[in-house]
Amino acid sequence: MDTTYLLDWANLLLRWAHVITAIAWIGSSFYFVFLDSSLTKPTAPDLLAKGVDGELWAVHGGGFYNPQKYLVAPKSLPEKLHWFFWESYSTWLTGFALFTVLYLANASQFLVDPRVFAWGSSGAAVAAALGFVFGFWFVYDLLCRWLGEKDGKVGGDARVGAAVLVVVVAATWAAGQLFAGRAAFVIVGAMMATAMSANVMVWIIPGQRKVIAQMKAGQPVEAIHGQRGKQRSVHNTYFTLPVLVAMLSNHYGFLYQGAHAWAVLVALMLAGALIRHSFVARHRALVNGTPVPWWTAGLGVALIVATAVALAPAPKPAAVAVAPVTLAEVQQVVAQRCLMCHGEGVQQKGVALHTPALLQQHAANVAVQLRAHAMPMNNATQMNEAERELVIRWVQEGAK
Repeated sequence: MDTTYLLDWANLLLRWAHVITAIAWIGSSFYFVFLDSSLTKPTAPDLLAKGVDGELWAVHGGGFYNPQKYLVAPKSLPEKLHWFFWESYSTWLTGFALFTVLYLANASQFLVDPRVFAWGSSGAAVAAALGFVFGFWFVYDLLCRWLGEKDGKVGGDARVGAAVLVVVVAATWAAGQLFAGRAAFVIVGAMMATAMSANVMVWIIPGQRKVIAQMKAGQPVEAIHGQRGKQRSVHNTYFTLPVLVAMLSNHYGFLYQGAHAWAVLVALMLAGALIRHSFVARHRALVNGTPVPWWTAGLGVALIVATAVALAPAPKPAAVAVAPVTLAEVQQVVAQRCLMCHGEGVQQKGVALHTPALLQQHAANVAVQLRAHAMPMNNATQMNEAERELVIRWVQEGAK
């Protein structure tokens, strides 16, 4: 069976699994952030006697729920305890497998753009990409512990947040100087997503296990485990929208092909974090009866609008009467710019364009890809705007 065909199936199934597990992880993460922010101090003597620090009443699916949160830990452990970690691990494993199949296994095509940086070999580019993905976690973790922990307590949220923001911006700039535009966006998203999953694997779950072990041994429970887990969980929820926009925006060439693509990505990620903050703060504001800080969401939306305006193409001159585009003109462009990946010999993603019938069959998809500047990949064949517009106009005229 054709290797390219098998890789396409691997791409589809891994992407599918990645989206499913990501939905599960993000959904549970968002729910627990909502839950923590919406809890109210109980007044019932029996709850206070048990050590309940906050509770919430909710209605869903035809029934009523009463989640309760204990300060540090309950006095006695229940027989059955549900853990939340496989959502995180599965998301990371499927995501890294997809990154390997798409980018690392095709580094010369997906990671390397000689116009950006002349890597000596594909292996060097792969090593650098992995350095970004895993190295960010160590820098981030060091900042959290250095700036956020003192005398056995966790704090310094503003200091840690500012330092992490600086590192993310610097890493985004560096990725933009070393990798093809599309790959740079994915690498930034992957490095932040890896830190999110590492937070779960290295601190959140082990901290919870230590609390349980101390309880079973009859030892005093160290509060720092819960404090550290809370800190990293909050970081994860603020990372979520920036990671999603980094992963999704790589499909839109007009975002990553400009001279300052790294700044575009920073702006979009910052907008996502600002919007997420409004929703995080909203839960607590509703409980306290204070105004919801929608202004941060408004600031995020304004940042997105400003980015869209800054990237807007120059107005086109008034249309003049021109002769219809001929098939021969389109075939000439396609032969020079497209057939290396979509010809008779190589047919990436099952798309071939080497005959008039195939060109007509894929015309609509070709126009979409060209308009979004998603193809040619990293514009490796140097298609110019006049050629791009010619093919799009041919499609608009009916692909005759």
